[in-house]
Amino acid sequence: MNLLKRGSGYRWTVLLGIGLLGLVAPVTAAEEAGALPARPNVVLILADDMGFSDIGGYGGEIATPNLDRLAAGGLRFTQMYNTARCWPTRACLTTGYYAQQVNRDPARQRPAWAALLPDLLKPAGYRSYHSGKWHIDGAALAGGFDRSYRFEDCDRYFTPTKHFLDDRPLPPVKPGEGYYSTTAMTQHAIDFLTEHAVNHRDRPFFLYLAFTAPHFPLHALPQDVAKYWTRYLGGWDAVREQRWRRLREAGIVDCGLSSLDAKFTPRYLKPDLRDRVGPDEVEHAVAWDSLTPEQQRFQATKMAIHAAMVDRLDQEVGRLFEQLGRMGAWDDTLIVFLSDNGADATLMVRGDGHDRDAPPGSAASFLCLGPGWASASNAPFRRHKIWVHEGGIATPFIMHWPKVIRDGGALRHTPAHIIDFVPTVLQLAGVSPPEMFHGQTRPPLPGRSLVPVLREDVKIPREYLYWQHEGNRAIRVGDYKLVSEEENGGVWELYDIAHDRIESHDLATEQPDRVKEMAALWQRLDDEFHRQGGRK
Repeated sequence: MNLLKRGSGYRWTVLLGIGLLGLVAPVTAAEEAGALPARPNVVLILADDMGFSDIGGYGGEIATPNLDRLAAGGLRFTQMYNTARCWPTRACLTTGYYAQQVNRDPARQRPAWAALLPDLLKPAGYRSYHSGKWHIDGAALAGGFDRSYRFEDCDRYFTPTKHFLDDRPLPPVKPGEGYYSTTAMTQHAIDFLTEHAVNHRDRPFFLYLAFTAPHFPLHALPQDVAKYWTRYLGGWDAVREQRWRRLREAGIVDCGLSSLDAKFTPRYLKPDLRDRVGPDEVEHAVAWDSLTPEQQRFQATKMAIHAAMVDRLDQEVGRLFEQLGRMGAWDDTLIVFLSDNGADATLMVRGDGHDRDAPPGSAASFLCLGPGWASASNAPFRRHKIWVHEGGIATPFIMHWPKVIRDGGALRHTPAHIIDFVPTVLQLAGVSPPEMFHGQTRPPLPGRSLVPVLREDVKIPREYLYWQHEGNRAIRVGDYKLVSEEENGGVWELYDIAHDRIESHDLATEQPDRVKEMAALWQRLDDEFHRQGGRK
């Protein structure tokens, strides 16, 4: 139980409730013999720009009792990887391929053979529902979803101008209508499941709930912000160390704590940022005690809003769980929770701009987390969203399925990647990946099914894991990871992740042959994946 502690203030009554609510169904003879139940419901919950250590089950101090409930009754992965960015992660989760294989970036279309998961699940009788951020080419219903609330306005939590119900445009939301996107996305998901329980109860379902929170701008409900108003005045240095210690105590990491990089400059930073936001904005992850009291108060406010966004996400997840309970689907549903990439160090103003006189977190403000707090959210790792060092690509990843998972609260240490989600779901649904789709031959899925780890902590064999995003590159073979960043001229660095997860000791000069071999493999894969995606 101590793996979920948050210090002396942790509410053990919550954990007692978790234990009671997570009681599993009686074991059937077939399950005792090792067979898995056929065709479970699947719920995929995706956070946006949430760091590795933001939630309670991964060392965080933010109140996330519902996600902690998943962690206590399910499995937590310690080495699950994403793509370092929102839209390539969504390509991986919905197609089962690396983003480069399906030609995904915001301006390109995936190949006709690159079916989305709902189309692959149709032969097994699944109905599929989507609510939230899309960031995939094409329309949701054309991709096989039966119902969809599609949100395409990442600059506005209170007054979105672009959102769609079943791919039909909805009116822009006006100020004062009481809209908040995290709540609205959840409500649409609940509505879809309510309809499913009435009209399609005999069929399994796949629900994809993709929040925008806590992606910038920092927009949150005032009552949620109030909970954290003074919580972060101690600074990002202290929060990083506290989270790291809890992660070590839980056994999620056994590494050290990465150093703050005061020279790091966020990508896309413009020279007029401080003129637009104010003099208390901080562009680098400097030591907290080097800030003025005014800067400390401003920065603590930003983290309070970020925490409020995560807190509200958790509250809404709790409402979704209640719906699963009402429809009798809790035990028969595999719930998967993760983030699309690490926390974001970006500092920018866009959308409706930033009113310096508006309350921070309100619709008229536009603030970003910045490199100091992003370093805390990604603790103990190095770098952030966009970069493919561990801070950009390591995600919290929870799998919860009461009917199958018998060692709730356990850890899974095998390295895994979000490309594994589709083959896992297809195996559970009893569906073989098709060799053809829309008359075109499909490459083999690059991921591996995670079904074996549902029952025990076994290693999933694989040859490599690959990354490439905006000039940042990486490949992992076994415990060795080769990585480079564009800002450093693309120079390859080599790390032994088993002993140096924070990537502090570069082995490249000590092992040049390994660097050469892994770099050549990365290049072969990059060439082949782009060829499969239709790009030269």
